[in-house]
Amino acid sequence: MDNRIYIKDKIRELLTIVNELEEKYPGRKFSLDGHLLGSIGEVLASYYYGIILYPNSTKTHDGERDGKRIQIKITQGTSVDINDIPDYLIVLFLKKSEGKVYEVFNGPGSLVLSDAKRTKNGWYNRSLSKLSDFDQEVVEQRISAINHIDKWNKSIRN
Repeated sequence: MDNRIYIKDKIRELLTIVNELEEKYPGRKFSLDGHLLGSIGEVLASYYYGIILYPNSTKTHDGERDGKRIQIKITQGTSVDINDIPDYLIVLFLKKSEGKVYEVFNGPGSLVLSDAKRTKNGWYNRSLSKLSDFDQEVVEQRISAINHIDKWNKSIRN
């Protein structure tokens, strides 16, 4: 098959999926410009933790539960970038080969950024390994899951 036809077909499939996701989850944008993975993470966090999501592009926090404001991050890599210090932070990891999501960190945002320095682009960057270490300190301060989610460990990589 000609590569131009192949890529055109795959883009059509992605756009069809984007449209389906936006219809299923009103108020979430699944555009292919970088919002896709973030919106997937937000929808998954809503499912796992019962978070009520804020409108797209709300500053610092993505939603709340029981009056707790929460920022949600998801990655397929080894770290996440955080712009502002959220009240609570949930970091998820997407294992590409399985399509499975793991919880890396779930707790107060101030803890994970307490000793962090901003990068040149103005963001805080935290490795999943460091976030996992911090997660061990916050057992009593987590947002409780309403649906089971497995914990990430340092052996889980893409």
